Amino acid sequence: MLNVPSQSFPAPSSQQRAASGGRSKVPLKQGRSLMDWIRLTKSGKDLTGLKGRLIEVTEEELKKHNTKDDCWICIRGLVYNVSPYMEYHPGGEDELMRAAGSDGTDLFDQVHRWVNYESMLRECLVGRMAVKPAVPKDCREEKKVLNGMLPKSQVTGTLAKESPISPSYDWFQTDSLVTIVIYTKQKDINLDSVIVDHQCDTFRAETIIKDYSYLVHIGLSHEIQEDFSVRVVENVGKIEIVLKKKESTSWECLGRPLENHNSLILKKDKGLYYRKCQLISKENVTHDTKFFCLMLPRSTHLQVPIGQHVYLKLTITGTEIVKPYTPVSDSLLSEFKDPVLPNNKYIYFLTKIYPAGLFTPQLDRLQIGDFVSVSNPEGNFKISQFQELEDLFLLAAGTGFTPMVKVLNYALNNIPSLRKAKLMFFNKTEDDIIWRSQLEKLAYKDKRFDVEFVLSAPTSEWNGKTGYISSGLLSEFLKRSSDKSKVLICICGPMPFTEQGIRLLHDLNFSKDEIHSFTG
Repeated sequence: MLNVPSQSFPAPSSQQRAASGGRSKVPLKQGRSLMDWIRLTKSGKDLTGLKGRLIEVTEEELKKHNTKDDCWICIRGLVYNVSPYMEYHPGGEDELMRAAGSDGTDLFDQVHRWVNYESMLRECLVGRMAVKPAVPKDCREEKKVLNGMLPKSQVTGTLAKESPISPSYDWFQTDSLVTIVIYTKQKDINLDSVIVDHQCDTFRAETIIKDYSYLVHIGLSHEIQEDFSVRVVENVGKIEIVLKKKESTSWECLGRPLENHNSLILKKDKGLYYRKCQLISKENVTHDTKFFCLMLPRSTHLQVPIGQHVYLKLTITGTEIVKPYTPVSDSLLSEFKDPVLPNNKYIYFLTKIYPAGLFTPQLDRLQIGDFVSVSNPEGNFKISQFQELEDLFLLAAGTGFTPMVKVLNYALNNIPSLRKAKLMFFNKTEDDIIWRSQLEKLAYKDKRFDVEFVLSAPTSEWNGKTGYISSGLLSEFLKRSSDKSKVLICICGPMPFTEQGIRLLHDLNFSKDEIHSFTG
C-alpha cells in the first residue's frame, strides 16, 4: 500500500517561501481562480485519470507524460497529473510545462516553494516514484549514546559532512529541573537563533547556525510543566533550555529520539514547523489595513529576527492556504502602547484585507480567541548588514512597509554609526498611508529620521510628492551623508515596484551589496 501524506500534514515544501527572483503571473480565464480550483477538487471528478488508483511510477513511465493534455510532474517523490490544473496556474501553462514528464523538485523550489502542493494537488496524485534498490549498508557499528549526546559522526543531514559546524547537545538534571544544553561552538548565537516548542511529551528545539539548522527532537520520558526558560551564553555559543519537572523524580534518560533528531541540514532544505497562536486583538489602521496581535503558546519560545517573515496558515473549505507576512513591532514609538505587551510572547502583523481575496477575508473573520497557525521564521536578511552603517534608505509601497518597521526601529536604537535614516513611502491616496502619524512623530522625535510620502492618486489638496517610483524621485532622495559613507537601501512592495526600483538603483550606480529587497 502506498503511504500517501495526509492533507493536513505540513511537509517540507508545504510552506510558503519567498522566491529570490519572484515570479510573474498571467491573466487567468474567468472561472479559473484559486477558489474555482478548490471547488473542482471537491467535486468528486477524477482528476488523475486513474479512477482513484495509486500507482508506482518508474522514470520511464514518467517521461511518457510530457504534453499539455497529459502532463505528469514529480515533486519530492510524489507524482501528480497537473493537466487539469494548467488553466488555474497563476504562473501560466508554459511554466508548468518546463517540468513535464520529469522531476520538477528543483524548479519547484526555485519558483513555487510557497505553494502548499500536498493540499492543492491532492486530488491529482498519481502515486509515488518507484524506489531504486538501495546499496546495503554495514549496520554492524553500534550507535552508542552517552548521557543524551550522539557522537559527531552520527549527526545527520545531506551536507553535514561538508559543513564546518559540528553542534551537539547534552542534558543534566536536579530534583526539580532538567537542563538541555546545545553546544553550537559559534559566537554569533542569540535568543533569535533558537526556536523551542513543547507539546504533550514532544520537545523540539531548532537552532539556526549560519546557513544550517540543527534539531533536537525528543519524546520526553516524563512530564514537564508548560513554561520553561531559554538562556544563551553568546561568547561561547551555548544554549541552555531549562525545563521544570512535574514530579520530583530522577529521569533515567531524556527520552526517545523523534524524526530528524540530532540532524544538521541546510536551512533551505528544511521544512517549517507550525504552532497555533491565539488572536488577542484586531484594530483598524486604515480603511483596508488591520493590526493583528497573536499570542504564542506558553510552551513556545520564538523571536522573529529583524527582516524575516513567517507564514500564516488557515484551512479554507478543506484546503490549507499559506501566506507570508512580516511581523512588525507593536509601534514605532514605545509610548504608543500602554501597557506594552512582552515582546517574546506576542507577534504583531499589519495586514491589508482584500475583499475579493481568499486568505485575508478569512483572516479578518477570525474572532478574538480564535487560532491561526504560525510557522518558524524565514528570510535572508542579516544583522551584519548594519555594521558601521551610516546611511539607511527605505523604499516601500503599500504593505511593503511592514519589513521596514523592525529594520527602522533596530537601526535607530542599536547602530551608533548611523547618521541618517530615510523612508520614501509610496501609496495611492492619503487614506492608504499606514501609521502616518507615528512616522511623523518619529521624524520629529529623532532628527536622524525623515519620511517622504509619494501618492499616485492624490486629491487636489495634496501638497506632497506625486507619481510612481522613478529615477528623478530616487536621485533626489538617495543623497549620502558623505561621499564614501556606508549605505544600505531596503526595498519592498509589489513585484513590479521592487523590480523597477532595483533597476533604477543599479542605474544610479548603487552596488548589489548596498541593496536588499524583501518580497512583498
